[in-house]
Amino acid sequence: MAHVVVLGAGLGGTIMAYELRDALSREDRVSVINKGSVYSFVPSNPWVAVGWRERESIEVDLAPACKRRDIALYPQGAKRLHAAENRVELTDGTSVDYDYLVIATGPELAFDEIEGFGPGAHTQSVCHIDHALSAKDAFDKLVAKPGPVVIGAVQGASCYGPAYEFAFILEKALRDAKVRDRVPMTFVTSEPYIGHLGLDGVGDTKGLLESAMRDKHIKWITNAKVQKFEADKVVVEEVNEDGTTKTIHEVPSSYTMMLPAFRGVEAVRDIEGLTNPRGFILVDKHQQNGKYPNIFAVGVCIAIPPTGKTPVPVGVPKTGFMIESMVTATAKNIARLVGGDKPNAQGTWNAVCLADFGDGGIAFVAQPQIPPRNVNWASQGKWVHAAKIGFEKYFLHKIKSGHSEPFYEKLALQVLGIDKLKAVKFDDE
Repeated sequence: MAHVVVLGAGLGGTIMAYELRDALSREDRVSVINKGSVYSFVPSNPWVAVGWRERESIEVDLAPACKRRDIALYPQGAKRLHAAENRVELTDGTSVDYDYLVIATGPELAFDEIEGFGPGAHTQSVCHIDHALSAKDAFDKLVAKPGPVVIGAVQGASCYGPAYEFAFILEKALRDAKVRDRVPMTFVTSEPYIGHLGLDGVGDTKGLLESAMRDKHIKWITNAKVQKFEADKVVVEEVNEDGTTKTIHEVPSSYTMMLPAFRGVEAVRDIEGLTNPRGFILVDKHQQNGKYPNIFAVGVCIAIPPTGKTPVPVGVPKTGFMIESMVTATAKNIARLVGGDKPNAQGTWNAVCLADFGDGGIAFVAQPQIPPRNVNWASQGKWVHAAKIGFEKYFLHKIKSGHSEPFYEKLALQVLGIDKLKAVKFDDE
């Protein structure tokens, strides 16, 4: 009998626990360690920040689903991983031993790396539900007293889609409030060009996003390093292709929301052989760590090198479907190890993304997510907004029901020609 522990219950961790329960025998144990027992659908946070969603509409209590699926839930949260001892120390002083561990913690938000950055200082955030609710209060003040806005992503960030989403969602909400004409908007990003997305673009995301921003009268600054945030402005260094300073901008702002760089969470950081200097988990093509072969990792917490050199550091995003691909591969590989076989499953790392703009949006498919690609497609239209709403309802139902991939989801993916796994192969073939 094996005990598999999943550390973290976000998008990757929750689905990971469900897929492990399906892949393993009833005699094997599956446990989840998380800070609290509530799952929150992070992609809806931009809607929360303008009052289009309430907390209750995007959260799910995991306890009932875990109980139905015979998954033990430890809501104390992890204090420290002791990888050499095969145990996770919890915040209450107790420990959970494991035979196999899947790290799915998500990231720590590195607001402290820039002066004045973060919800406790001079900027808003949509990275967490509490941040989004605070951003909603700031949005109400902006509507009452309009002024300039800065949206974007700082140097080292790896999650650009939500920044673009929020810029357009905020623009729509300001139009609805009939104050858009008094709110100049500037998009500030570390990307070398609009629509890079940390992926060197997907299809014509550059053209599509530039056109959309011109249409909505949103100015932009690329190759940007934020030097500091102040209450009424953002100080930005725009750099040349060789990294030298081109211009120093002091962009006026009465409302700022910029996405931060990520790093690994404290519970797993600085473990030699497990993490890189930023605290991200080192894994191979099977999502397996080299030094600790009974440890796997999925999602935003894993280390992925950038797609290429850029004047300002730009990270690679881990999109939802890409994460689910990692999850499926990991579940199969752990099941093989428990059965005495070698891991042989690799995630495709395909990307399917719906970027909602409030009354429209852009969708893209990248197969695989990292270039070069077999499929490199992007499109736009009002249908994207409707599709994003449908996906939100569907995914929350999936989390609540305790099932990772119902039949109709699998059928839809097959129709689109998208698989979560490469053809399974052995390492020596």
